[in-house]
Amino acid sequence: MRPVPLGTRGSYTLVVAPEHLASRFKDATLPPVFATPMLILAMENAALEALKPYFDPGESAVGTRVDVEHLAATPVGRRVVAVAEVTKVEGRNIEFRVSAHEGDTPIGRGTHQRALIDLARFNARLGDRHAP
Repeated sequence: MRPVPLGTRGSYTLVVAPEHLASRFKDATLPPVFATPMLILAMENAALEALKPYFDPGESAVGTRVDVEHLAATPVGRRVVAVAEVTKVEGRNIEFRVSAHEGDTPIGRGTHQRALIDLARFNARLGDRHAP
């Protein structure tokens, strides 16, 4: 991986659809609002987008830590934009400040960490762990 400058940013956008709702895939009694796991997914994707230009062939990064506050409910049809900014790079570990908003409304914020991986080595170890 090429050096990733502090302050590098990535973003990820999605329009909230029925399959993103807490009431749809967690608990039918919940209100029809954007689910926290989907908020985290958007934030993780924003972080990955920030790193992609710096990967060497055969590299990626997996999530290792998430600490997020879900600040506001978001209904179907609204556009959510997640942003991740690199705050620390230490060896193979990259830390981010993450946030998400719907229009002018902040809906989430927190921190996220990813670890650089060699895809071939990672997949080989995964295969070894799941061999019969």
